[in-house]
Amino acid sequence: MESKSMVMEPTQFSSPLLSNVEGQSQNINCSIPPPILILSTLVAVFGSYVFGSAVGYSSPAQYGIMDELNLGVAEYSLFGSILTIGAMIGAIVSGRIADYAGRRIAMALAEIFCIVGWLAIAFSKVAWWLYVGRVLVGCGMGILSYVVPVFVAEITPKNLRGAFTAIHQLMICCGVSLTYLLGAYLNWRILALIGTIPCLIQFLSLPFLPESPRWLAKIGNMERSESALQNLRGKNADICEEATEIREYTESLQQQKEASIIGLFQMQYLKSLTVGIGLMILQQFGGVNGISFYATSIFISAGFSGSIGTIAMVVVQIPMTALGVLLMDKSGRRPLLLVSASGTCIGCFLAALSFFLQHLHKLKEVSPILALVGVLVYTGSFSLGMGGIPWVIMSEIFPINVKGSAGSLVTLVSWLCSWIISYAFNFLMNLSSTGTFLIFSSICGLTVIFIAKLVPETKGLTLEEVQASLNPYSTKG
Repeated sequence: MESKSMVMEPTQFSSPLLSNVEGQSQNINCSIPPPILILSTLVAVFGSYVFGSAVGYSSPAQYGIMDELNLGVAEYSLFGSILTIGAMIGAIVSGRIADYAGRRIAMALAEIFCIVGWLAIAFSKVAWWLYVGRVLVGCGMGILSYVVPVFVAEITPKNLRGAFTAIHQLMICCGVSLTYLLGAYLNWRILALIGTIPCLIQFLSLPFLPESPRWLAKIGNMERSESALQNLRGKNADICEEATEIREYTESLQQQKEASIIGLFQMQYLKSLTVGIGLMILQQFGGVNGISFYATSIFISAGFSGSIGTIAMVVVQIPMTALGVLLMDKSGRRPLLLVSASGTCIGCFLAALSFFLQHLHKLKEVSPILALVGVLVYTGSFSLGMGGIPWVIMSEIFPINVKGSAGSLVTLVSWLCSWIISYAFNFLMNLSSTGTFLIFSSICGLTVIFIAKLVPETKGLTLEEVQASLNPYSTKG
């Protein structure tokens, strides 16, 4: 009988507990976040910067590596794409490591992989050392892509969670852009050595951060959980209601055993899994990696300067990502996602129209500009929401007892789809450039419908409220 009283139906959170938490959040809104919360988030998102620098490395390093180590195009293509294979391996183990060892240890282990990988690349004399280093960096990146947004979501209060978690995507953009910039002036070995710096900063800083209060509650260490929560909310903050909510929700889930990936496919987790995996598939099949990796060739094919187009993409990407961070907790996740997906749909359609006009040999002066505008609209729109918000929502929607397995699965799906698009993009473009962008535009249109019908608004809700509303039966005894 007692277990029934602990069922967390969506409406149950709206009683006195929610009003108390809302009062608490008003106090939080009026004050500056505690320094330890800001520091913890900044240290965590150094992992996101590492992610970005790894993605951005292969483009500026290409000709230096090929010349010095006598690699052909096929060998260098393997070096570029093997990063994704490493990331898939990292994604498979990321949830389990984060669940059993903790969020901080998972990030530290990821950085060890990245440091060893970067050093292997920097000092490589033969191709296979490059491949080993790239796989190791990929493994670290796969772990970081899961654990960074989860850690940030678990330590931040609900009124700041969206913006703080979205910094993950902003730092990825910064990592890519700065690596492009440095790579234009530095030798590829020096660039690889510089890649170890953010890894070392995060690795050496992690012991000084509090662990996730929700993970500590999950392993039954309530005393440390409340101590970490107090530290993260400020010495004088009243954490009683938030700590009680975390404890009660976690205790109600203790009756559920840890779910394996196969165990996730139950009715009680169906909506969370559909939203998490659906957003990742649509994010990647909307063409982002094909457009990002092959931007230069897209612009050249459309008759525009590749270098000017690529610089324009970077100039658009960072401000739009920053705008998304600022709007995340004001407008909410769903409106940003809807605007973002609509923009990517329009951007791909404009690019398709450009290639169609080029094929007909009409409006030759207009079609290159149309391609540039299309890709920039796509890039800006994607950066505003579809780039970061799926990771924010992934970190919010799964109950703590399945978060490891579910997060690993969602992250693995993301990297697998990324590899499929990266691999297939050139083949599709050779078949039909117009058709390729029309396919991407159609998928982006489907994304708008998917968001409107299935994606919940999580703005202003605690993680426990979000998870109970999506998984109303997961806490029943």
